[in-house]
Amino acid sequence: MRQEDPVATAAPVETAAMRRAIELAARGLGHTSPNPVVGCVVLDAESRTAGEGWHQRAGGPHAEVHALRAAGERARGGTAVVTLEPCNHTGRTGPCARALIDAGVARVVYAVSDPTPAATGGAVTLAAAGVDVEGGLLADEAAAGNEAWLTSVLRGRPFVLWKYAATLDGRIAAADGTSRWISSPESRADVHRLRAAADAVIVGSGTARADDPQLGARISGLSDDEISQPLRVVVDSDATAVKAGARVLDGTAPTLIAVAEDADAAHLEGLAPLLRLPRAADRRGLHIPALLQALHQRDVRSVLLEGGPTLAGAFLAAQAVDKVVGYLAPVLLGAGPAAVGDAGITTIAQALRLDVTDTARLGPDLRITATPLRPALHEEN
Repeated sequence: MRQEDPVATAAPVETAAMRRAIELAARGLGHTSPNPVVGCVVLDAESRTAGEGWHQRAGGPHAEVHALRAAGERARGGTAVVTLEPCNHTGRTGPCARALIDAGVARVVYAVSDPTPAATGGAVTLAAAGVDVEGGLLADEAAAGNEAWLTSVLRGRPFVLWKYAATLDGRIAAADGTSRWISSPESRADVHRLRAAADAVIVGSGTARADDPQLGARISGLSDDEISQPLRVVVDSDATAVKAGARVLDGTAPTLIAVAEDADAAHLEGLAPLLRLPRAADRRGLHIPALLQALHQRDVRSVLLEGGPTLAGAFLAAQAVDKVVGYLAPVLLGAGPAAVGDAGITTIAQALRLDVTDTARLGPDLRITATPLRPALHEEN
């Protein structure tokens, strides 16, 4: 059974439980990769909340298991509301579909079908065991919370979020190259939150030279042990930007330096692992799809792109940007580098159109979140 349409028979209490499950799933962001984030609420036979759970870490119990343990015998005859179709395979943990059946759950409502070939089929298994199964409840909201994992499964590459900070006239630095600080402390703190939720953060050689970034995540109120640090990736095509002593080589997080196959990178040996990749067709950088494929093979499911205009343009030209987060400061410069460079767009008809999904004030700044106009991820399945 595979159902992606909104659930017409879902009771209001089930809709409320799904919203809670989506909230619970978000607690796993930054901790479950390469697995999805999943939340689950178990309602007892009288539709009262009996147990809650979320997938807390890769290799650990799934959301359904946590929720069933919390519910105990109250799960029998009840309803499990879960953000992703219960899995149907045995990996590092057992199949959740079987756990739900063994717990005596009478009904399962899920948001998004599991698109992975190994895990799919949980809904069929549940239905065959006599469990009432419905899918598609709040699918858009649940898919948005699992966008990185769904992208990696359906498109075979990491999810890419491009972040930039700019003035109202679109400048990321002044004419003399100075850029600290265009955005507010509140915006910069928000970027650290994005880093902590990503598997990898990527910058280019220009950013590495100009800013000597450290690229670690720091979140006020959390200790280092509570923060998942991203893999730091420097795209240094000619192996000329990263030098011994660079802040990106400190011990905060692992680092990977991507260089061209023909680059002389002998001086980088021993500083950090090297990733050799083919150059782009125009020879001005690396082949972006090859970079993303290599990261995907290293279990990177989400990327925060913090590179400058050249790298951002290359990712856009490769159609490899899935979300844009722009921090706009109430500042005017009139000159200086723009937020994005050449993206291969020569006429307005080729412009990449975006859907603004969120706006928020962060101190004096405006944060705009937008996504390319594509089919919803769960609709690609």
